[in-house]
Amino acid sequence: MRAVLEGVSVVRDGRAILDSVDLTLRERRIAVLGPNGSGKSTLVRLLNGLVTPSKGRVAVDGHDTAKDAALVRRRVGFVFQNPENQIVFPIVSEDLAFGLKHLKLPKAELHRRVLEALERFGIGHLAERQSHTLSGGERQLVALAAVMVMKPALVVFDEPTTLLDLRNRNRIRAAITEMPESAIVVSHDLDLVRDFDRAIVIDQGRVVRDDRPGPAIDWYRAHFG
Repeated sequence: MRAVLEGVSVVRDGRAILDSVDLTLRERRIAVLGPNGSGKSTLVRLLNGLVTPSKGRVAVDGHDTAKDAALVRRRVGFVFQNPENQIVFPIVSEDLAFGLKHLKLPKAELHRRVLEALERFGIGHLAERQSHTLSGGERQLVALAAVMVMKPALVVFDEPTTLLDLRNRNRIRAAITEMPESAIVVSHDLDLVRDFDRAIVIDQGRVVRDDRPGPAIDWYRAHFG
């Protein structure tokens, strides 16, 4: 998976949220760090077309996110900070099945894919549970399973552990660590990303540090800690 941002700016209400960003993203695990309001979430939302650039171009494996949004979204999954923004059906299995329905799979194959995705994260027993009865950690894992059932090549996580207690943070950390797919993770949880391949620090809409996680985290703490 290779994502390229070329001269990308995002302007909203006359304010530059991102300003002239150039990046090539190809590593298996990339962290995006920065203070609140720095543009981190906007940056990663560009990668599957949730946000389109005001200027410049974003491409994933050669596909322009503005022109080929549907194709890009099949390749790039997005896990939101709050799973309430992602889980829309009352029954867990129905929520996972929803994304698959446009593929027109046989019913048995659809059911198999749903259970496979749930079992992958150790939550197969939640298949028939009502979504509103789940714990915060269970909801985040269900949201992740709903993304993975579509078999993306890249998964973007926006603050996946912020709303969770220690036990559930560890469950999400383990899930991210073990998944073979590429991942880009926005996080203030520096322990989560310490063993990643690369860390990008954003401030005031610009890339201010791009390094291995160790040096990038040290720099981030020195400037924003």
